[in-house]
Amino acid sequence: MSELKVQDRTSTKTKKIRPKNSIISALPWIGPAIVLIAGVVLWPAIELVRISFTKISPAGELTGFNGLGNYRELFANPNLGTIAMRTVLWVVLVVGITVSLSLPIAQLINQKFPGRKFVRWALIVPWAASVVMTAIIFKWILALSGGELNLTLMQLGIISEPLDLMNDPRWSFYVLIFVAVFVSIPFTSFVILAGLQSIPPDLVEAASVDGASPFQIYRKIKFPLLRSAIAIATIINLINVFNSFPIIWAITRGGPGYDTDTTITFAYKMAFIEYSMGSSTALGAVNFLFIFLIILIYLRLTRATRQEL
Repeated sequence: MSELKVQDRTSTKTKKIRPKNSIISALPWIGPAIVLIAGVVLWPAIELVRISFTKISPAGELTGFNGLGNYRELFANPNLGTIAMRTVLWVVLVVGITVSLSLPIAQLINQKFPGRKFVRWALIVPWAASVVMTAIIFKWILALSGGELNLTLMQLGIISEPLDLMNDPRWSFYVLIFVAVFVSIPFTSFVILAGLQSIPPDLVEAASVDGASPFQIYRKIKFPLLRSAIAIATIINLINVFNSFPIIWAITRGGPGYDTDTTITFAYKMAFIEYSMGSSTALGAVNFLFIFLIILIYLRLTRATRQEL
């Protein structure tokens, strides 16, 4: 009994001893990051929400508390519903197509073949280049008069007259989706490629020895192990695509009218073209809340998937 009491005392003493790798000892290392996040992310978000309840003059001057006036003005806008639905469609299509195409592309550049290094370099160029520059290049290609695409299609006899792909509502939105997918694929492919290269080769070799086909190996082994990489790529793409401004503004400026606007470009138009600063600030707060909720829901789903595995 005395030995048990001694062990209990020693165990309680050891429990009271603070571990070496405690939060306090880690503060000098993580402190600068916490300060940076608080100053660059949290404080602007708090200020955005605060200003959204403030009355703002067309010149941008804060003139006092306005309650829910900015939000009432925003939700009374007749274009908001259509633009919000288009924004959801924009995010779902661009992210869905990007991830779907990046899976086979990552599998391809993970294989060994002559010139693989140059293929990887060529794939990363659209992502490494400026998004504005890429959008302007596509604007030149798709131009109604003198655009390379229209000239080529007319020379091949596919069309008899040039197509106004940027100003025709039947085409403009899908053109923007194509450009956004083109810009997003390189980063997503390399994130999934990193996930593929982290898979232990012994698992693949054991499955092939047991007679599994390449498709079965990919579906039963590689794809489940890629879920974390796909989750990271999807979350980052959700944020980037939802907040995408340069592609839409450089190619169509949200036009014709509001036909290719998302909530991001619409907020810019309200602030700097229509000079409706209050509504623009309220929409900015709604955009922030929307993307924050999307990230929380997605993280909860991926955490549940990891627990099932």
